[in-house]
Amino acid sequence: MPLPATPALTTDCVIFDGRGRVLLIRRGHPPFAGAYALPGGFVEIGETVEAACRREVDEEAGIGVSGLRLVGVYSDPTRDPRGHTVSVAYLSMLRHGGIPKAGSDAAAAEWVSDWRALPLAFDHARIIADAEALKGSD
Repeated sequence: MPLPATPALTTDCVIFDGRGRVLLIRRGHPPFAGAYALPGGFVEIGETVEAACRREVDEEAGIGVSGLRLVGVYSDPTRDPRGHTVSVAYLSMLRHGGIPKAGSDAAAAEWVSDWRALPLAFDHARIIADAEALKGSD
């Protein structure tokens, strides 16, 4: 029996440093080219979602993460203009954030203090707010 057509599986990572800043990239390609976004991307065949999350952060921002904590699953069919994607979002806390270096399909990567003042791609503002609430519940 062939597999059914399903949404694409993605992952996003909210990373806070010891100063409360969040790591954001600037998208290098459409959709939302030039906009701020969380590091993340598509899960590859044979890869766990957690491994994809770590790989995407490393590829897009040159930062290694561990201790991933599930923020939630985001499945609104309209969240990505390219088509229906489902994202599994994680939270990671880094005491010393390191120096991000844009790579892969990111045009830039940086630590941002006031992310609320920025227009973010996709539903990333909601994901960061959910992660911040989760972080605050500790």
